[in-house]
Amino acid sequence: MTVGTQMQQAIAGIQSASATMKTFSLETEDVTAKNDFEQIAVQLDSVMDTLKGRQKYIQSQEPQY
Repeated sequence: MTVGTQMQQAIAGIQSASATMKTFSLETEDVTAKNDFEQIAVQLDSVMDTLKGRQKYIQSQEPQY
């Protein structure tokens, strides 16, 4: 498995986790839990942006990936 494929899988996993947190936030009535889920989603989105930047760098350095 190439580094590019692994990176794409990591990004997809984080996207999925973020979407799950956003769904949990919408479905709960507990204000504290809602805030926690929203904050986790924001953090995951930030990590995803970082990984996407890293993925672009990898692609620029190694176009075959």
